[in-house]
Amino acid sequence: MARRPQRRPVVELYERIVDAVREGTYPPGSTLPSEPELAAALGVSRPALREALILLQEDGVITVRRGVGRTVNEGPARRGFERLQPLEALLGSGEVRVRALVRDIEEPTDLVMQHLPVPAAGEVRFWESAVDVDGSPACLVEEWSLHDEGLAAVDPDLPGALEAGEQAGRTMLHTLVSAAGDLPLSGDSTVTATVLGRRRGAVVQRPPDTPVVLVTQVVSVDRTPLLAAKYALPSGAPSIVVRQSR
Repeated sequence: MARRPQRRPVVELYERIVDAVREGTYPPGSTLPSEPELAAALGVSRPALREALILLQEDGVITVRRGVGRTVNEGPARRGFERLQPLEALLGSGEVRVRALVRDIEEPTDLVMQHLPVPAAGEVRFWESAVDVDGSPACLVEEWSLHDEGLAAVDPDLPGALEAGEQAGRTMLHTLVSAAGDLPLSGDSTVTATVLGRRRGAVVQRPPDTPVVLVTQVVSVDRTPLLAAKYALPSGAPSIVVRQSR
């Protein structure tokens, strides 16, 4: 029997809160209980809860306002746009190295299902990578893609290309851009400000409360989304040039 993909603990907690929003326990427009109250209600530690709350804020499920607290949003955040290039190519002219942290198959989260055409019982590829510039961690990359069947429906060469990209230690976006050929790739993105959190901070060797710029991106071929990604750039990371035209 095939191994059932497992969700990470922070994802399980994230989904529990999303389910509570969907079921009306915390309806849109309401303010979540304080951290101690919410942690007690969910039976989890405050550090674990804080990690899930960071993800909920990043994904547009909640908004944090000084003096108000964490408010549940009416719907998913709107998306913008940016020039589509692999992150490794945007982080300056220094020595750039991608470190593979996780390469796995997992169940899709609520965020992934908002952006990728996968069912709740389906599977997605999940890659987590650290991008180092001149030997220092500059970005944490989290990427989800359609699994083989969905990729092959767009282009039969894409599943093999991702396998090769995994072996070569690339990010998913780098792999897709390199393998796409004449495929009309496009990217929709949002840019928000948050903090690293404990788990991400440990990866990039920064304190959990380090300010971070978070880019959330969805990459599509025509109207078919293939990839959803998060790029967490802590303060002090190299600047990224985004060229826009009209």
